[in-house]
Parts: sequence; structure tokens; C-alpha cells
Amino acid sequence: MSDGPMQGIKILDLSIALTGPYAASLLADQGADVIKVERPGIGDIARFVGVMVNGMSALYLVCNRGKRSIAVDMQSPEGVEIVRQLAAEADIVIENFRPGVMDRLGVGYDDVKADNPDVIYASLSGFGDEGPYRDRSAYDTVMQAYGGVAVNQADPEDGVPTFLRQTVADKVTALYATQAITAALFARERGRGGQHVKMSMADAVVSFLWADAAGNEVMLDADGSQASSFVAGFQPMRFLDGWGIVTPTSDHDFAGMCKALDVEGWDDPRIATVGERIKNRDVLAPVMDMVYAMAANVTMEEATVRFERERVPFSMILTPDQLTRDAHAVAVGMFVEQDHHVAGRTRMPRHPANFTSTPAALTGGSPALGEHTDEILTELGRGDEIAALREKAVVT
Repeated sequence: MSDGPMQGIKILDLSIALTGPYAASLLADQGADVIKVERPGIGDIARFVGVMVNGMSALYLVCNRGKRSIAVDMQSPEGVEIVRQLAAEADIVIENFRPGVMDRLGVGYDDVKADNPDVIYASLSGFGDEGPYRDRSAYDTVMQAYGGVAVNQADPEDGVPTFLRQTVADKVTALYATQAITAALFARERGRGGQHVKMSMADAVVSFLWADAAGNEVMLDADGSQASSFVAGFQPMRFLDGWGIVTPTSDHDFAGMCKALDVEGWDDPRIATVGERIKNRDVLAPVMDMVYAMAANVTMEEATVRFERERVPFSMILTPDQLTRDAHAVAVGMFVEQDHHVAGRTRMPRHPANFTSTPAALTGGSPALGEHTDEILTELGRGDEIAALREKAVVT
């Protein structure tokens, strides 16, 4: 555990895959003591997804750092009793199964609240616990489709919906969940008691998308002449040896981009201001064509010098591997390399928030399945039952 702001907070992580585990891992970075409950013999399905070393996946490694693992059969009465005991001592419980699953197992909110009235119980699901879609399976691409991400990423030429090649719906939900959980914890600290925090991936994705990509749907009296997403027109810029992006939002940015690439015409009154560029797209188009044509004649290094000189907002397009060696990333310590007891050498991004008084940190490797079963049972005062529980396959 780190000395972060969540130090002293106990979390019981009953979740699997990405959404719940990722949320819990971020709170572990911030100092929370997180116990992860997994199925004996199989564990979290995320252990087997994507790149793997020695039976541990990169996905599991990133989303379960800093946790302790106990393998418990929650289909057995003894297993449920153990989980209920863990929940009774937790400040926060996180689960991400379909609505009703935890209730049927006997570890739903009402069950846990009976033992622990002040608990913050977070239920993360696909479509929530109400409505006609509540029982649907909700994988990330399903939520990208439903929530508008696939349409937002559609090819502008043929309109074919495109899915982001990452589990954006899962991750966005996890980020919203951490905020909601800490807000509920803050309310409890101010005397307002525990509560059930419910969050659907559908709500999270729509909230995330509509902030900047559904303008016409927000402004019901708009004339529809502009694209709903105000960044839809930005395109990558090709240089002699790679790619980059320039984002000329202000008039200064637009002029600087043109100057940097020796493109004339930027001071034409018909396109010199944002308002005029919107009205005179036919005048703007050939100037932008020239911008991209001139960019193809310079290297990424040359373009970097020019854009920095003109103070233009830009970035070269980097692969994850290139990013780990980038001068800025190295200077700020963006990545943390550690030796993991199962996976060997690893590299992960540091915790993104910098707390000046209560620093967060990546502490402790992601656990092997059931690695801390004996330790956790002993803490519960059940050390003398371990052999019998293991013999009955209640724990492993």
C-alpha cells in the first residue's frame, strides 16, 4: 500500500474483467487495502486475456496491482460466509455482475448492509438494474455501439461505424466509478452514512460522449449545419518520416501552423478568424490542402522545431513503445518498471494523479490466484480452519 489519500480504507473487490478491477486498482494506488475475491481454479477471466507471461496477462497485471487475492467458492455456504465476513469489515465493496447475481449469492447490498450499515457498495453493470435491457450481456463493443462511440468514429467517407481498438467503455465506467465511490465515502465521512452506488456502462459512455460529441443533440434549437462533434474534422498530418497532428483552435494557432509550413493565404480576411473560416470553407479548403502538402516535405524533427517556434499545439503520433522512450515521458517518470514475481519484468504507467501531501504509487504486484488466501483467513481469525476449508475446496 502507498501513503496515498485512501490509506486506511478497506476495499473488497468482487469484480472481474476490467471495469471493477481497474477502478479498485486505482484506489489501491491511492493507498487502499484491496482484497480481491476470485473463483478457485479459474480466477478472474482477465488472467487469460491478451498478452501473457507465465500464465499472467498484461490486462490482469495492470488492473489488479496492489491487491491481495483470496480464492473462495462463492457457490458454497462456507464461501459465502467468508465473503460476508470480509464485507462486514470493508469500507467499500465493488462488484460488476448482472443485476441480481450478488443477491442470489447472498452478498448483495441488502445482505452486506445488514452486517455493515456504513458500507459503500458499488454495483457496476451494463445497462443498470432497471429497464428492458437490464439483463443483456454488456461487453465493451456492445456499449460502444449502444452509447454512440461507434457512430462517432464512423468513416466520414462511407459512414461505416468503427469501434475503438480498446475497451473504452469499460475504462470510462471505471473512472466514473472511482469518482462516485470516493464521493460516497466523503459523504459518509460527513455523517451521511453508507449507501448503494449504482452505475451502468451505458450511462457512463453516454455522459462521456455527450460532453463534446453530441452538440446537435444537446442544442435542440441548432440548425444542424455543423457536425455534432466539434473535433470531427481533424486529420493526421504526414511528414517525411512519420505522422503527427496539429490542432489549430485559435486564430494564432491557425496562423502559426501556416507560417511554420511556409503556407501563404492565412491572412486572407475570409479565413483569418474562426468565424470566417466556418463560413468560408471553400476558401479554407485549398489553404489546408497546401498545409498538408507542405508537411509532407519536412521530417518530424524539422516540423517539431517549426511548430515549437510558432507555439502551435501539436504532437507527433507515437506508438506505445515510442512513448516509453520519449524525452518528456522519461523526464517526468511517466512509466514505472518493476520485477514481478510471476510475470517477470514489467512496465506500467504511473498513477496519473500527483498528490503533494499523500502521494499515490504503484505498490505491490498483481497477485497470483489465491496467493493471500491463508494470510487473509488468518486475519479473519479463521487460521485454524484453513486445512478443512481447503480439503472441501471452499478455498484454494
